[in-house]
Amino acid sequence: MSAEKDPPSAADLDKQPPVMVSSSPHASRLKYVSLGVLVLQTTSLVLTMRYSRTLKEDGPRYLASSAVVSAEVLKIITCIFLVLMENNYSMRAMNQLLKEEIVNKPMETLKLAVPAGIYTLQNNLLYVALSNLDAATYQVTYQLKILTTALFSVSMLGKKLGFYQWLSLLFLMAGVTLVQWPSDSGGDTEEKVVSAGSQFMGLMAVLMACVSSGFAGVYFEKILKETKQSVWVRNIQLGLFSFILGFIGMIVYDGQSVRQLGMFQGYSTITCIVVALQAVGGLVVAVVIKYADNILKGFAASLSIILSTLISYFLLNDFSPTGLFFLGALLVIAATFLYGHERKPTGSSAIKV
Repeated sequence: MSAEKDPPSAADLDKQPPVMVSSSPHASRLKYVSLGVLVLQTTSLVLTMRYSRTLKEDGPRYLASSAVVSAEVLKIITCIFLVLMENNYSMRAMNQLLKEEIVNKPMETLKLAVPAGIYTLQNNLLYVALSNLDAATYQVTYQLKILTTALFSVSMLGKKLGFYQWLSLLFLMAGVTLVQWPSDSGGDTEEKVVSAGSQFMGLMAVLMACVSSGFAGVYFEKILKETKQSVWVRNIQLGLFSFILGFIGMIVYDGQSVRQLGMFQGYSTITCIVVALQAVGGLVVAVVIKYADNILKGFAASLSIILSTLISYFLLNDFSPTGLFFLGALLVIAATFLYGHERKPTGSSAIKV
């Protein structure tokens, strides 16, 4: 029997070796339920965000900076409720815990300012990316976060990568290169130039998001491993800084628009769905890693790419797949599985994390 530990951070998904989980029917059922939830959440977020940023509506489009701030508020509220559940719905116990861990430890709390700022930037970049790229191309290219996370893990945490993991990173780079390879389709020259410029902006946004995701994820993992705080408390600290920084960013870049038409201008049902999906994204990852392992995470990423491609092609009509895209997507999916491949230990079946 092993001592109970806090669930690992979201960044652990791309860096930890597969964790051995119970083979009981109940645990197995939870694994596949969590897998389904992750696939559904990832695919839904990408497609609804893409749809909301390209939907033609009367009036102004909603502000990406406002959606980021709203998602942080919803995330904080959700984490507070989860902390309340952990304390048997005792408001006094919860208030005492939050005061002790957040207010009475200001230096520990301040450590979260760095990843909070980077995550806020990353969330804004994803809106830019999905305003300029189709959902399928975005999904495949965003898997480069595996590469950036691995490189930051090696440089910041001193982790060692095995042969299969380095090989998977080569597959990943090759796959993303093929996905982004320009097609020779005809069409109006001016329209092609505008499309190329828009796609370049989307690609730069995704690449910046991958770098920020890798650094912030590893930095957050390092903080979590140094303390034994609840992951939900840490997410509250992270959310508070993200809210403050996101609100400042909204005032600086969209202040005039906010003063004229309000923070919630252009909000619709689809916007609220995007905000809710973005808010629960990190929480879903925490639940998934609690019951699943890196192999199942690979299934989730691959299934999400396939679903995004199919829906983007058949429903959104904003994606025309090519042979190079399918070859690149296949390489990315193979890289995802290969990165999680680990030779089974000869001694004990338990893997220390």
